Amino acid sequence: MLEGDPSKPGAFTLRLKMPDGYAIAPHWHPADEHVTVIAGTFVMGLGERVDRSKGHALTAGAFAMMPTGTRHFAWTRGETIIQLHGTGPWGITYVNATDDPRKK
Repeated sequence: MLEGDPSKPGAFTLRLKMPDGYAIAPHWHPADEHVTVIAGTFVMGLGERVDRSKGHALTAGAFAMMPTGTRHFAWTRGETIIQLHGTGPWGITYVNATDDPRKK
């Protein structure tokens, strides 16, 4: 966490470091998500099901914005660092609750 608290009203910024091949199942957020790739390759796709043929590779310096409620998924190629910022309250809801790693 670089600033703020995503669970509370107001701005927040965080960085995530993920290993090669890390996957994030289809999900959505209650507020806009802004992602900047710091290092590595972050591949994002749209939809409620993972379809790697529809992924768009974002490399260092790339930026993406997901509007509120957009269903999307992602995975990494190589160790990847992203910076995520937005306005809270913010969170993550998985399309399939069984994909939520917080419940495993």
